[in-house]
Amino acid sequence: MTRILALLFLATCLAFNSFSQTDRLVYKGKSGPGKGKNIVLISGDEEYRSEEAMPLMGKLLAEHHGFNTTVLFATDPATGIVNPENQTHISGLETLKDADLVILMMRFRELPDENMKYFDDYLKSGKPVVALRTSTHAFAYSRNKTSPFAYYSWNAKDGKWPGGFGRQVLGETWVAHHGHHGKEGTRALINGLFHQHPVLQGVDDIWGETDVYTINALPDDAKVLLWGQVTLGMTPASELSYGKAVMPLAWAREYTQENGKKNRVFASTLGTALEFNREDMRRLVVNAAYWSVGLENQINPDLNVSVPGTYRPTMFGFGKHQKGKKPADFEVK
Repeated sequence: MTRILALLFLATCLAFNSFSQTDRLVYKGKSGPGKGKNIVLISGDEEYRSEEAMPLMGKLLAEHHGFNTTVLFATDPATGIVNPENQTHISGLETLKDADLVILMMRFRELPDENMKYFDDYLKSGKPVVALRTSTHAFAYSRNKTSPFAYYSWNAKDGKWPGGFGRQVLGETWVAHHGHHGKEGTRALINGLFHQHPVLQGVDDIWGETDVYTINALPDDAKVLLWGQVTLGMTPASELSYGKAVMPLAWAREYTQENGKKNRVFASTLGTALEFNREDMRRLVVNAAYWSVGLENQINPDLNVSVPGTYRPTMFGFGKHQKGKKPADFEVK
């Protein structure tokens, strides 16, 4: 009987370990300046295909730059199927305990308190954040408004974080579409005042299929690195719109915690999977990762940002994510 129980226990452990290896993508860093540092990339938005973009960047940062990377997904917990429309489940957040950087591409998540605590502890430790597109409104507490983390909500009006995580930590929350969504794109314009900032090294030109977001105001300490100008169409050759003001498109700042610790923050409202087809978009995020973890002196315009395999992103849109796939199916090969 003891032998049978031991075998059953072993089988249970193996089954658990197997699942724990299939609910995320893990890349061990090769050689590079990032050797020994851990990056957790969290996907979880319904529209812009973060479940496609984050695996690309996770593999690129590991293979070309030496970072150990872990890519997390919004999944259905019963099946392990990637489902970005499940706003209440992202497995693997315990990996934040050992992370040196988190890269977010999230939208309107309301995670269980025990999972959210990993993110909150990470942030309070003073470690850096790179946040893309809808991460300005990464959290939305509509079901459990008494959660101890409800102040993270993008539309928080009272308490210590009006505007939630987006406005307080990143610099702005969700406001509105400035461009015509689905019909107009974004041309990134380098801010000449900060053209020598490490994050912009080697970044010459970015165009995006997604429209410019409205930014009402950023904190005084935010350095706007890129401005976003609306394009009258959704191709790189589309004419620029001179009838609409430019908006902050990417910025860097430092957020000071109540405990005095400081988080380096890079945020950009760029970030659909399609945009990562472009070298300069990949370079922007790689540079931001280096800068965030204090490796800015290692940045140069020739950092390798080539795609480590074949990358075929799909068009953005609600309800258009690839169905029935598990994390391994999103690996760039």
